Amino acid sequence: MTPTSTTAVLALHYQNETLHPDGRIRVGLAEGGAARYAVIAAASALLAGARARGWPIVHVRIAFRPDYADCPRNTPIFRRTVELGAVRDGEWGAEFLEALAPQPGEREFVVTHTRISAFAGTPVEQLLHLVNAKRLLVAGVATHSVVEGTVRDAADRGFDVFVAADACAAADRAVHDASLASMALVATITTVAEAFAALEAMA
Repeated sequence: MTPTSTTAVLALHYQNETLHPDGRIRVGLAEGGAARYAVIAAASALLAGARARGWPIVHVRIAFRPDYADCPRNTPIFRRTVELGAVRDGEWGAEFLEALAPQPGEREFVVTHTRISAFAGTPVEQLLHLVNAKRLLVAGVATHSVVEGTVRDAADRGFDVFVAADACAAADRAVHDASLASMALVATITTVAEAFAALEAMA
């Protein structure tokens, strides 16, 4: 792992439950729908581009014990997760979508979390410091939950954050757009292609 790395990718919740048509968590990506294909294509480009550039990738998945004893019940989103029987650890829904799955190698990490932000109760920050990441390129589903929660947390921790909007999705396009507008206060909102160009220019 090179100590000179300055940019890392956070790939959030690219899991069967959120992206596969048979998943229990709906983010507005219908089977055969153009939006679903577009998000998966953008996410694939994000991961491929990071690998080609040698940038570290932290793949973050959400998963709870089968009995949900580790799932907080203080928020509607997690109460709904329990009702749906979603993202149980060890089950298909909690696994990464095959097309966006981590690959073997010292530059790719997998972290499991049980809260909104990818940083909460996880080693994500330690991993980012380990690879000397100063800038983060973040994307995932859903835009207004794990992505926005993680982006705001990352900004508070001192990272320079870019959000690849085309590799993000929410069930309601208006909610997706509103979340991006809100994140623009603390991050640079861009596309995958634009982010690579901007970050390479800053290197």
